[in-house]
Amino acid sequence: MKVPVFVYGALRQGASNAWRMERASFVGKATVAGTLVKVDWYPGLVLGGDALVQGEVYQVDEQTLRELDEFEGIGVEDTRNDEYRRVEATVRLDDGTLLSCQIYEWQLGVEAYEVVPNGDWLTVAASR
Repeated sequence: MKVPVFVYGALRQGASNAWRMERASFVGKATVAGTLVKVDWYPGLVLGGDALVQGEVYQVDEQTLRELDEFEGIGVEDTRNDEYRRVEATVRLDDGTLLSCQIYEWQLGVEAYEVVPNGDWLTVAASR
């Protein structure tokens, strides 16, 4: 069974960890309402609000979903514990279609981090 996942940072095409999506099927570019922050070399997304965060949707199999959970620190005991949680949210594909997707949401708020005003992590990654 495949599950739609919205990615917005290092897992996107052209980003440092895009290779992790090799077994996934690209659905399309999309946006979701939220705030994107620069945590370090990677971003965090807090859902909600009026701003839009740019990303991509992929259909992933159960093995890939487990690997993504581990990559995001979900279900593992380490220093990243509780940075992200996987939630379901509605995204808008570029063609206007609304789709319910799994999203890795940042749990540590936005106050201590630099907000990415245009909501596009690839512009931040490209500027380094």
